[in-house]
Amino acid sequence: MRDFSGDHRWLSINTATVRKQGDLLQIFDACARHGIRAVSPWRDQVAAVGLDRAARAVKELGLELSGYCRGGMFPADPDRRAEVRDDNRRAVDEAVALGAPCLVLVVGGLPQFSRPGSPPSKDIALARAQVEDGIAELLEHARGAGMPLAIEPLHPMYAADRACVNTMRHALDLCDRLDPQGTGALGVALDVYHVWWDPELEAQIRRAGRNRLCAFHVCDWLVPTADLLEDRGMMGDGMIDVPMIRGWVEAVGFQGYSEVEIFSRRWWARPLDEVLSVCVERHRSSV
Repeated sequence: MRDFSGDHRWLSINTATVRKQGDLLQIFDACARHGIRAVSPWRDQVAAVGLDRAARAVKELGLELSGYCRGGMFPADPDRRAEVRDDNRRAVDEAVALGAPCLVLVVGGLPQFSRPGSPPSKDIALARAQVEDGIAELLEHARGAGMPLAIEPLHPMYAADRACVNTMRHALDLCDRLDPQGTGALGVALDVYHVWWDPELEAQIRRAGRNRLCAFHVCDWLVPTADLLEDRGMMGDGMIDVPMIRGWVEAVGFQGYSEVEIFSRRWWARPLDEVLSVCVERHRSSV
């Protein structure tokens, strides 16, 4: 494994980690001050400052991207499918403009029908079929733009509303069906928060190999967890053996950034520079 104890050259900050403390340009500036080389911005944050300004700031500050968040949310009723398709194509084009290495896909949960009085769907098989169809369609546009897509399996607690792809096995099955030659156009984003519990995790990382592993996200699972979305832990504060998983990832050849992605009200309440300083220290000691 690479030695992270002496530096943080392989640390990236997912900008959701400090989204409450400043706008995207302020976050970029702070990362540069702390010697953090890479970021992974979210689309709403980019939209708030403007795509051109965001792309210019990345270049002027000498930053790289470890990913771009996010595309996906494919399941939809027939009235919204064209809207979803077009929005995902825009996400690909934005990722290209920013110089991202991949567009992360949070695929979506059960279809939320927009017609008044329509009951919510309980058909998870339909949702998964729509996800596969949506990725297949988007893949054509992404190939033409030269932008790899990275499916991020989310913890099963999000299956209903955020992602009905919940394991590395499921994500890799989709990759094998939609990109059977393993061209690099479709892969996975591994977030330890979502997959650390999976007894197949090591085997599925080996199955993915370097060609399918597009991104590696780190944080920690707190016990107790106060909120299913906004109570992730800083690395070292919870139950995930992050260094062990990093070892599995690097054993198959992954040499990319460790991207800190923490949705946490307690960390959002702390000053921007303090949070980044802790991220630097924990990357050295707990990743």
